[in-house]
Amino acid sequence: MDYNQRLDQALQGLHDEGRYRTFIDIERRKGHFPHAIWHAPDGTSRDITVWCGNDYLGMGQHPSVLNAMHEAIEATGAGSGGTRNISGTTVYHKELEAEIADLHGKEAALVFTSAYIANDATLSVLPKLFPNLVILSDALNHASMIEGIKHGNCEKRIFRHNDVAHLRELLQAVEPGRPILIAFESIYSMDGDFGPIREICDLADEFGALTYIDEVHAVGMYGPRGGGISERDGLAHRIDLINGTMAKAYGVMGGYVAASAKMIDAIRSFAPGFIFTTSLPPAIAAGATASIRHLKSDSTLRDQQQINARILKMRLRGLGLPIDDHGSHIVPVHVGNPVKCKTLSDMLLETYGIYVQPINFPTVPRGTERLRFTPSPVHTPELLSDLVNAMDKLWRQCELNRAELSA
Repeated sequence: MDYNQRLDQALQGLHDEGRYRTFIDIERRKGHFPHAIWHAPDGTSRDITVWCGNDYLGMGQHPSVLNAMHEAIEATGAGSGGTRNISGTTVYHKELEAEIADLHGKEAALVFTSAYIANDATLSVLPKLFPNLVILSDALNHASMIEGIKHGNCEKRIFRHNDVAHLRELLQAVEPGRPILIAFESIYSMDGDFGPIREICDLADEFGALTYIDEVHAVGMYGPRGGGISERDGLAHRIDLINGTMAKAYGVMGGYVAASAKMIDAIRSFAPGFIFTTSLPPAIAAGATASIRHLKSDSTLRDQQQINARILKMRLRGLGLPIDDHGSHIVPVHVGNPVKCKTLSDMLLETYGIYVQPINFPTVPRGTERLRFTPSPVHTPELLSDLVNAMDKLWRQCELNRAELSA
C-alpha cells in the first residue's frame, strides 16, 4: 500500500470537485468587529469585513465579557486543571451551569467543551440509560447529532425534514412500550428554517416520547431573554433536553445540555465524553456567564441583528439573487455550483475585501452550494451596501441566473 499516493488521490478528488477547503488567515481586532485583518498567502495584509462569522451579535468583543474573562484569569490562571471529576470543577463552572439552567427554565445544566461534544456525548449515552431506545431523527440534523446517535448503537429512524406527518407514521410503527427520543433542531443553519417545535411536542406527548432539541443557532438570538425559539414560542417547558452553545451568539466557547436534575445527573455520571474531557478554562466559563447574563436583560443587539438581516434579504432579493428567507437571521444565497461558489468567495475577498466562506458538500447536498451571510448588529448600512453592490457585479461576471424581477 502506497499511503501517500492514497492521500494524494483523496485530496485531489476534493480539488477536482471544486470543494477543497482552505483556511483564511484572519486576525480579529478587539473593538473593531466585523472588521479584521487578512494575512494573504503572498505575505501581504489588508483590512477585510467578516460576513460569515458565527459571533452573531459581536459579543466576543463586548466589554462585560472581556472584563469577566480578565478578572477570572487574573484570579485563577489559564487552565482548569483537569476533568470535572478530578479538579476541573470551579465556582465559574457552577455559576455558568446555573445561568444556563435559568435561561431555559430547567432544573440543571451540564457544560461541555463544545456543543458538538455535548450532542455527541449526550445522544450516545441515552441508549445506555434507556435500553432498547429508538431515536427518531430529522433528516437534516447536524453532524454532531448524527454522530452521537451512531455512537449510541441504538435503532435510528429518519423522518423527512420538518415533516410531522412522516414523523407520526414512524411513531405509530414503534413497538408499544419502547422508549422513544425525537431529536431535531430549532433553526437549521444552512437554510435558516425553523423546526415545528409545537407539533413535535404534541406528537411526543401522544406517543410518550422524550424530546431533544438543538438550539445552537437560536440561543441568545430569540426569545425575551435569549432562550431560543423554544422560549420565544413558550415551549421550553415541553422539551426534555435542550442543547446549546456559548460559541455563537454568546461569542465565547463551549456547549451544554439543560434538562431535569435527574437527567443531568445521569449524563454527568455515565457519558464518557463528559467524564474524560478536561473542563473549560475558568476564564472561558466566566466570559460565557457574563454574555448570557447581558443578553438576558438587553435585547438591543438581537433586535438590530434581525433588522439588518431583513434589510440584506430585501436588497439581495431586489437584485434577483436566489435567497432562502424563512424569517431567521441567516441569509443563504444559492449558487448551485461548487466551483463558481468558491470563485465568488475568492473574488469577494480579493477584490472587495469581503470575507464569506463557500458552503459545499458534505455540509450541504451537492447542487445546493451557497454563500451563507450572517449580518450582525454592527454591520453598518455602508458595509451592507458594499456587499450588495459587490454581489451584483460578481453575479453578472460569473454568469449566474437571477430570478425574474417584477415591474
